[in-house]
Amino acid sequence: MKILYAVQGTGNGHLCRALDIIPILQDLGEVDVLVSGIQADIQLPFPVKYRLHGLSFIFGKSGGVDLWRTFLSSTVRKFVQEINTLPVEQYDLVINDFEPISAWACQTRDVPCIGLSHQIGALDAASPKPDEKDMLGKFILKNYAPASISYGFHFKAYSKNIFTPVIRQSIRELEPKDLGHYTVYLPAYDDAHLLKNLSKFSDVQWDVYSKHNKKKFSLKNVTINPIQSDSFIQSMANSSGVLCGAGFETPAEALYLNKKLLVVPMKNQYEQHLNAAALEQMGVPVINSLKRKYDFAIEAWLNGKNKVKVDYPDVTREIVTNIIEKHK
Repeated sequence: MKILYAVQGTGNGHLCRALDIIPILQDLGEVDVLVSGIQADIQLPFPVKYRLHGLSFIFGKSGGVDLWRTFLSSTVRKFVQEINTLPVEQYDLVINDFEPISAWACQTRDVPCIGLSHQIGALDAASPKPDEKDMLGKFILKNYAPASISYGFHFKAYSKNIFTPVIRQSIRELEPKDLGHYTVYLPAYDDAHLLKNLSKFSDVQWDVYSKHNKKKFSLKNVTINPIQSDSFIQSMANSSGVLCGAGFETPAEALYLNKKLLVVPMKNQYEQHLNAAALEQMGVPVINSLKRKYDFAIEAWLNGKNKVKVDYPDVTREIVTNIIEKHK
């Protein structure tokens, strides 16, 4: 059986999940991997047959997605060309983790596409939704990578085709400690914003991982680190808590490690507001930005001891195998 596994390369979460899913797929068939997007920091330790430009959301510097740079980075002609030249009809199964090129190639050629992504879980009717409506954001999320068959991941299994998160083995093997620092991953903020806002909490040691700097440095009580997966994992495992965006993988891993968690959803990113609604329902505090008016909420979180308990069993192989058996 020949399988195309297509992964979104915007950000790191999809590729983290792929680290565990690809070996399972390789046990079940002959696998070609496709990665599209230009914003990831993680390299897959597997051969990647197709590396495509795709459609990537570009992170801004003050808490959101830079819509103008995102538009400029994604030319329609290149996008259409990649769709038209991808040979999806040569595969017995196409499995898609929110990857637009393979999804639209299947859509235009009437080839079945199995969606297996967090976005499917977040959009599920049973999953929590924010009070504020974002019709454009919802439209983009629903149509970005259409699937004919849908399975999703979320912070909870809200319906029968929604599963709890894939926690990669490198996280499951850790022995968490509390060494007193707080780990920060907020890629939509540049270093200047983070230094300005975090240094105000002078009795806290902040360990920041930044997409905007390639060299480690410290200023006052804030250390800025370049993105490096192993270092970030160790920092998070040994932290008192994690301050991050309202993505999926990092909050899920922080919860799994039983860390205090505070999330800041990106502006202009509907998926993160869906995630924030789910996390808030679970008891995780959410703030809209790092502006001064949220200092009290940050202080309360730092002084608090509330941790949200989760149960994320290691059932990825069972999930993937069942999907393949059902649709092969």
